[in-house]
Amino acid sequence: METALISPAGASVFGIPTIIFSILIPIIGISLFIIIMKKRVMPLLKASPDYRFDRIPERVTGLIKLWLIQYRQPRYMLAGVLHIIIFAGFIILSVRSTSLVVIGFWDGFILPGFEGIIGHFYDILKDYAATMVLAACIIAAVRRGFFRPKRYAVPEKYGKDHTAEAVFVLGVISTLMISESLFEASFVAAQAISGSEADFLAPGTLVWVFKNMLLGASSESLQTIHLGSYFLHDLTFFFFLCFLPMGKHFHVITSIFNVFFMRLNRGNIKPVRYGVDESKLDEIASFGVKKLEDFTWKHILDFYSCADCGRCSDQCPANTVGRPLSPRFISIKGRDHSFKKYPLFGSAEKMDEVLIGNIFSEDEIWSCTTCGACEQECPIMIEYIDKIVDLRRGMVDEGMVPQSLQKPLSALEKRGNPWGKMEKKRADWTKGLPDGCNVKMLEKGDEAETLYFVDSITSFDDRMQNIGRATAKILSAAGIDFGILGSLEKDSGNEVRRFGEEMLFQDLKTNNTEEIVNSGVKKIVTSDPHAFNALKNDYSGLPPVEHISQTIVKCVESGKIKLKGIEDVSKVYTYHDPCYLGRHNDVYEDPRAAIDAISGIKRVDMEKCRDRSFCCGGGGLMLFYEPEEEQRMGVVRVEMAKKAGANVIVTACPFCMVNIEDAIKVSGMEGKMEAIDLAELIEAHIADK
Repeated sequence: METALISPAGASVFGIPTIIFSILIPIIGISLFIIIMKKRVMPLLKASPDYRFDRIPERVTGLIKLWLIQYRQPRYMLAGVLHIIIFAGFIILSVRSTSLVVIGFWDGFILPGFEGIIGHFYDILKDYAATMVLAACIIAAVRRGFFRPKRYAVPEKYGKDHTAEAVFVLGVISTLMISESLFEASFVAAQAISGSEADFLAPGTLVWVFKNMLLGASSESLQTIHLGSYFLHDLTFFFFLCFLPMGKHFHVITSIFNVFFMRLNRGNIKPVRYGVDESKLDEIASFGVKKLEDFTWKHILDFYSCADCGRCSDQCPANTVGRPLSPRFISIKGRDHSFKKYPLFGSAEKMDEVLIGNIFSEDEIWSCTTCGACEQECPIMIEYIDKIVDLRRGMVDEGMVPQSLQKPLSALEKRGNPWGKMEKKRADWTKGLPDGCNVKMLEKGDEAETLYFVDSITSFDDRMQNIGRATAKILSAAGIDFGILGSLEKDSGNEVRRFGEEMLFQDLKTNNTEEIVNSGVKKIVTSDPHAFNALKNDYSGLPPVEHISQTIVKCVESGKIKLKGIEDVSKVYTYHDPCYLGRHNDVYEDPRAAIDAISGIKRVDMEKCRDRSFCCGGGGLMLFYEPEEEQRMGVVRVEMAKKAGANVIVTACPFCMVNIEDAIKVSGMEGKMEAIDLAELIEAHIADK
């Protein structure tokens, strides 16, 4: 190799051996990187604890699927494919970049294992990778600069646009690809010109093109290109390494850790503080997040890992309808605040450490419905719900509770339901049931195999009581031995916990747990996804919990329930996936299977369905909150149903039913569109025995 051109390890410029630069550049680059990373790690070390070292096999599997294979990237196809190409190129070319650094002071160095045929195969692979990465960078730069998707836009209140940084980084990556290819191409061209056997270059690759372009160059020019491209690559490589922790491209470094330490369970909420038992919460002096260090280290790592792709905000229903919330900027503002509080050089800026009112606004945090669309979409597993709930805990602890939510919270504390209705009226909905539908009253000492956990909205809302009656009729028709707790039941607390009122949630949970366990039931069924989620994911020590849709499918398949065919063939049905049944608990197919069990029924899916379902707006006590918004979420959902060609929206959640029925009225669709709960639909089609 050294016979064609002098290598960086043996050359000299103006009498100075270039090996000096080959050694100094890595030393300086690595030293600066260590200094920068030490500063960036500091807030993580001062943050609250977070237990993420469990279930290692699952974490490794998730790392392979989500980080290495980039499983979620193609959900946005063009951007996803471009990212996969650039990411794959980085992984492949990391071997070459490492060996290039060493080649600068060790002539002819080859990484162990890359000799012979393996090395030849790798050379072909990395040359095609470099070519594809350069092409992807050019396409991405043009797209970002001229055909920028709306999700990349930065409203003035959130600061400057990040397009310049993105295009700059694409230019840096392109420089790495070009300089590496020129380094190799100049050498192979020199081999060919000297008459010696030239190394094989894969046809059509960037290095192959450069080699053909350089065949007419002089030996002196090739030598200059050889050395110049090497040191350009070396300087660019270490500049890029030190530049990454400065902004949104920090995710290149942190994403592998963020994915490995991702949350493995869904539907639950993090404890108030890891390491503190729920029975000792009253000993905690301060609840929730009030300053940066109150976040857990994983959540600050989330801030660092945000790639600013805007997918979370693009899917966020609150952002869609113009509420003052964009999940993307929760991360960006958190990262910017961390950088200012822990600067790389000098002392921290003088700032008010309180986050609410300075970094995040009250309305911004209250606007979240905890639907989980943002987390479902993020390709590197950034968490938002736990952060928002922790910020709410901090606000509740400081008495910063919206006026419209104070009354339902007080009612929940006094009466166990947000309407403040008498406990003894919790079972009044059963009075409308026909003879033969036997609902056992566990509060009166009856015994049953299955508990129907009704929850507050179905117990007390006049319209939603129909869902309770339909559910009872289904359970009775299936021959299931079931009962209700009646006045002994309190609100499940799903919304209370996500609102940030942890102590009230603990009281509700303790009461319900004791009553359920004392009742002796072996199974729990509920028609409310919010209750389903709380009992399944927030409670412990309970019997297995099912949503009524799961029960229906089992009963239909076993023959316990027989359904008659559809009567009105003019109706076209679409199923709306409730957030707390779908995204939070992966129950997507059972409700659809239940609907499709009705012969002759016409069902279509909306464009946003399953894990991309659009929230109705009812989560997190939103039924009682009056947010700032340009349009109701329910109205957007009704329009989606209309676009899909449906005239009946099937819900499987009383919260969704409230919002969608209201939206039908508000949007002027009465008489053209109707809403029905899954339990009501199935009950209406139970065949007479």
